[in-house]
Amino acid sequence: MFSGIVEETGIVKKITKDGENVHFTLTCSFVNELKIDQSLSHNGVCLTVVDVTEDTYTVTAVKETLIKSNLGLLKEGDEVNLERSMKPDSLLDGHIVQGHVDQTAVCTDVEEVDGSWYFTFEYKPAGDNVTVEKGSVSVNGVSLTVVNSKDYSFQVAIIPFTYELTNFHNIKKGTIVNIEFDIIGKYITKIVKQYMKK
Repeated sequence: MFSGIVEETGIVKKITKDGENVHFTLTCSFVNELKIDQSLSHNGVCLTVVDVTEDTYTVTAVKETLIKSNLGLLKEGDEVNLERSMKPDSLLDGHIVQGHVDQTAVCTDVEEVDGSWYFTFEYKPAGDNVTVEKGSVSVNGVSLTVVNSKDYSFQVAIIPFTYELTNFHNIKKGTIVNIEFDIIGKYITKIVKQYMKK
């Protein structure tokens, strides 16, 4: 379980294919604090640490994860948003993020306004995925507030701190991002659909 408050960006050092799985080896400032079998969010995807060295760690993504996320598009040298799991005694500064990416979206516009940025994303209709005005959404693992919610598109406003700390500074028109929709919204949408069928 995560909060969507990115700690820092890690750098992809090595990518190794193993059948339908892919092993990603990364580096970050807290490598020496990581342990094997620990959960870590990568662009919003919860992955398990399978190996740790002095200055790198490795996680493995299975085929299903690669299909539903942008991890399969990563290259060596890419920046990845990282967050360790929430602690029960810590403040919840973002919103509840499971690390289970629902689907990807494409950035269709980036607009700079008085030192901040508005990013517009579009996604394909899938399952019970919706956004609502002022609701929560996770983009590449970043907890954000939805603005200008429409059918299959939405905007988020990014302040300079988030822009610099996360990989949002690399997102441009055409960039594919990971989206995790708000779990409460997904439950409500599903319940309403089931009720309407009766």
